[in-house]
Amino acid sequence: MKQSVIRLMGTRITLQIEHPKAEVLLSHAEEMLKDYERRFSANDNTSDLMCVNQNAGIQPVQVDEDLFELIEQALAVSLSSDSKFNLTIGPLVKLWKIGFKDAQLPSDAEIQERLQKIQPENVELDHEARTVYLKIPGMEIDLGAIAKGYFADQLKAYFVSQGVQTGIIDLGGNVLTIGHPLDKEKWTVGIQQPESKRGQMMGVIEIEGQSVVTSGIYERYFYKDGRLYHHILDSKTGYPAEGDIASITIVSDQSIDGEIWTTVCFAMAIQQAIAVLNEIPGIEAVIISKENEVFKTQRMTHLTLF
Repeated sequence: MKQSVIRLMGTRITLQIEHPKAEVLLSHAEEMLKDYERRFSANDNTSDLMCVNQNAGIQPVQVDEDLFELIEQALAVSLSSDSKFNLTIGPLVKLWKIGFKDAQLPSDAEIQERLQKIQPENVELDHEARTVYLKIPGMEIDLGAIAKGYFADQLKAYFVSQGVQTGIIDLGGNVLTIGHPLDKEKWTVGIQQPESKRGQMMGVIEIEGQSVVTSGIYERYFYKDGRLYHHILDSKTGYPAEGDIASITIVSDQSIDGEIWTTVCFAMAIQQAIAVLNEIPGIEAVIISKENEVFKTQRMTHLTLF
C-alpha cells in the first residue's frame, strides 16, 4: 500500500491506499484536506468560516455548499442535544486556548461574558441564498468537534469513487477504513490508555470498512495549581466538562457520527451515555472512566483488552 503522511489541522494525518494510481489519488486527497483547512478553519482569519464569524451581528454571509451543509448538520445536533454539542462554542475555545502555547485559566467574569454568545438558536440559515448569519456580535462558529469526521468521510467517498477497495484514513484520533487489509480480514485500531504516554494501548478494536473515533481528556490539556484543565468544554458552565469519563471511543459507519456522539456523550454520566448509545442503530462504544474502568455498549463484541 502507498502511504502519505502530512501535518495539517494541528495533527499528523496518515493516508494509506492500495491502487494502481495511488500516488495520484493521495496527492489529490492532500489538496482536498488543504482546501478544507483553508475554508473551514476557525483559527485562520482569512477562512470562509471566519468570514461568517467576523460578520456576526452585521450581515449574512454566503458560503460554499459543503460548508453550509456541515454548519446545518452541526446546528441540528446542537439544538437536539441541548447544546451538549455546540457549534457556537468558538468564543469559549478562543478564551481558554487549550492546545496552544498561551493556554490560560480565564476569570469567571470572562467565562460568563463569553457564555452570552454561545447560543445556537441565534444561528440563522437561509437555504435558498445559502447564507449563514450569527445574530449576536461576537458569536463564533467552531466546527472543531465535527470537521475531521466530515473530512474523513469525504476522503473515503473520493477514494471509493476512484476504485479503491483497501485503505485507511487516520486524521489523528479519527480512523476510517476502506474494506479490509490485504493480509487479513480486519483492521485493528488501538485504544489509548488515558493516563499513559501516547501510544500505550489498553486494547484494540477489530473493524472492516468502519470508523473509530476516540476523544479523551488526555489529548489537549494544561495544568494550573495542580489541577488538569482539558479541551472538552461544557457550553453550559464554560469550564472543561466534569464527570467520570476519561475517554470515549465510537465505532460507526460514518466518521462524522463518531465525532458527534463522542462530544455529546462526554457531558453525560457513563451509565447514561451507555444507555443512550445502546439505543442508536449502527453505533458501538467503549468508555473508560477516570478510575480506568471499562464500559461498553451491548453491540461492542470485537474489543480485545490487554
